[in-house]
Amino acid sequence: MIHPSMPWRWLAISSILLVLTACATAPETGRRQVLLIDTAQEAELGLQAFQTIKRKTPVSRDRAANAGLESVGRRIAAVVNVPHADWEFVLFESSEPNAFALPGGKIGVNTGILPITKTDAGLATVIAHEIAHVTARHGAERMSHDLLVQLGGGVLSAALGSQSPVARDLAMQAYGVGTQVGVMLPYSRTQEYEADRLGLLYMARAGFDPREAIGFWERFQSYNQGRARPPEFLSTHPLDDGRIAQLRRFLPEAMATYERAR
Repeated sequence: MIHPSMPWRWLAISSILLVLTACATAPETGRRQVLLIDTAQEAELGLQAFQTIKRKTPVSRDRAANAGLESVGRRIAAVVNVPHADWEFVLFESSEPNAFALPGGKIGVNTGILPITKTDAGLATVIAHEIAHVTARHGAERMSHDLLVQLGGGVLSAALGSQSPVARDLAMQAYGVGTQVGVMLPYSRTQEYEADRLGLLYMARAGFDPREAIGFWERFQSYNQGRARPPEFLSTHPLDDGRIAQLRRFLPEAMATYERAR
């Protein structure tokens, strides 16, 4: 018979076994990942989310800008291999200088970022970075981390079953803050740096000069000057100075790839 105090221990053991059986390796970088979602499920979730965004956000009717996005996007997508990918590049009418990627090859770019990209190489910097999120399965990785955090919360809640409601609430709040600041945000920044590195390689393979990525991020840094931003440890993205410094470190590898591709 299992003792009434034992269920949380079984949950903990199950969590450990789940992590051990779900380990994967990110392409190119070799970073170890935990992935609890297969590529087909991931692609379906990405498609559903992208369809929702397209219903709620106006799509740009600028033919030249759409053609440019499609041309650069297809050129970079041709140098990567993503299972279940149905590549789609959509230009959204929004002044917010942003771009995003969803599993399954769904890439969204806002018109507000085009004055900062300026050139095809600048646009390639943005698209290659977003495609890198797809190839490295960062979306599935984030969903997997969310599932593990929820499972960990369940284990903690069960373990605190004999404590007072106040003590349980305080412990659960501390757990929530700790996992967000200590686990989720650092993983997000790790993914951003990984996408920067892979993005440089992809744009180089597609024939875009990776040195242009530095210029884009310097322009983006100028755009951000004077705008309030949270400290890096509370942000999902690296600060611009750190990102540019890392890009400079990644550049020799990308330049070697670019020279071979020419």
